[in-house]
Amino acid sequence: MNTLSKNARVAGFFYLLVILIAPLRLVFIPSKLFVNGDTAATIAGIAAHEQLFRFGIAGDLVTGAVSLVLTFTLYRLFRDVNKHTALLMLMLGFMDTPLYFFNTLNDMATLILVQGPDFLAGFSKVQRDGLATMFLRVHGMMTYASEIFWGLWLFPLAALVYRSGFLPRFLAVWLAINGVAYLALSYAGLLRPEWNDLVAGIAFPLQLGEVAFALWILVLGAKQRPAAALRTPLAA
Repeated sequence: MNTLSKNARVAGFFYLLVILIAPLRLVFIPSKLFVNGDTAATIAGIAAHEQLFRFGIAGDLVTGAVSLVLTFTLYRLFRDVNKHTALLMLMLGFMDTPLYFFNTLNDMATLILVQGPDFLAGFSKVQRDGLATMFLRVHGMMTYASEIFWGLWLFPLAALVYRSGFLPRFLAVWLAINGVAYLALSYAGLLRPEWNDLVAGIAFPLQLGEVAFALWILVLGAKQRPAAALRTPLAA
């Protein structure tokens, strides 16, 4: 196995790890614990399954940490294609980590309010439940804001894949479309919430671009670039 292919497989491993862990808090836990339009049922669900909610917090922290490693491994893979574009990808991809870490604070605050410890005795249960619901909604809004960077970093990544010569160009096109899908989800969530379900339904198949890319580089690696391409100064 050549070094290029080895680096691609390492990046693919971390990418797939992010893809597998991130949905724990984004999709699985809301589907199990949250009841749309019913604050009391949602709070009761978190209280009854506190450990599962804690797993969601841990999952977001792990996702943020692994994302940081992922962006570095992808930078190492593509820096010889174009260093400036690779650095742009690295900077935009880096934003994933602080946003994930910051957003866990909302879930931590929610958990404390749901537990109702003695130092919150000055707040009634109705007040605590209201505050917990507010933090959950802030978490959701922060997720929509994060999707801006989830989308933006895919554009320089797509450009690098397209120019690389060691990966198929259809992956680059799919990644770029995936980026547009994230930006559309962010727009709907922040500005037009009534469009959320419609945009999510359209965006889902488009978001499989990341899955296809991660599986490709993990399983197939990267083909060695021709000697002529290696002699061409691409890192302008």
